[in-house]
Amino acid sequence: MIEVTKGGVRLHLFIQPNSSKDEIVGPYNDELKIKLTAPPVDGKANEALIKFLAGVLKMPKKNFTLIRGDAGRHKVVEISGIDEEELRNRIKI
Repeated sequence: MIEVTKGGVRLHLFIQPNSSKDEIVGPYNDELKIKLTAPPVDGKANEALIKFLAGVLKMPKKNFTLIRGDAGRHKVVEISGIDEEELRNRIKI
């Protein structure tokens, strides 16, 4: 679910688009499940994911990079400028 990198962490995610609200559901098969209201078309869900995570973690969007999963539900997002402990505290997992 969380992989420590040199400058931050990588978060392994399972995304459920077209949900009724944006929310972090919790652990799901070695990933973190996140529901998003955005549809999975034209990169809208990816944009919504970065915006949502930036808001939850209170960090600028420039600190987030989608590493894997551009067109799928399984995604890996790299977050710079945060460590695992702080990430866990902010998203309460």
